[in-house]
Amino acid sequence: MNKVIDKNELLVGLTTSSSLIIELGCGAKKKNPTAIGIDILDYPEVDIVGDIFEVFKKFPDSCVAHISSYHFIEHISNLDLFMSELERIIKPGGVIDFVAPHFTNPYFYSDPTHQKFFGLYTFCYMSYSSIFSRKIPTYQKDLRFTLVSVDLIFKSPKPFYGRYAFKSIIGYLFNSCNYMKEFYEENFCYLFPCYEIRYQLKKIRANY
Repeated sequence: MNKVIDKNELLVGLTTSSSLIIELGCGAKKKNPTAIGIDILDYPEVDIVGDIFEVFKKFPDSCVAHISSYHFIEHISNLDLFMSELERIIKPGGVIDFVAPHFTNPYFYSDPTHQKFFGLYTFCYMSYSSIFSRKIPTYQKDLRFTLVSVDLIFKSPKPFYGRYAFKSIIGYLFNSCNYMKEFYEENFCYLFPCYEIRYQLKKIRANY
């Protein structure tokens, strides 16, 4: 079993009345300075060090109000188990914000630690969703989340500033409405690769 290091003793005294803000895979610098930073590597701004599933075991039910992550969920091999743990620890009304590489990201395959692909409809399989025209099966899962929004992010890394500007224009067009997002992913995704995708989900049902 992997050891969990609670550097600032933030896990002490947690109850279901807690309303934590958590940043998963925060790395060397948290995007939200007020969040509890969790990472498997011990960087200075990480508050809790450990494998995410071992860390989740330390949290009581319904103690988290908001979870965010940036380029973290693509490293999770068991996404179903991960989502089940989120269902357990997030309060009803709690919000999740994920940013992950889109499956057409040309750099995705260079990183050997990447485990999962993400596209427009990925979390439609795990949540109630009415934002897209295409209907997605949920395979009789006991759904606890609703999908609030999905946004495609078009950009290029430094120093490709000209490409960045061009892709920003494309992003403005394809993010103009949900119809255009679906039109893009069906017809243009390999012609104009998308860099990232952003999801927001909300928990709508309490734990039993």
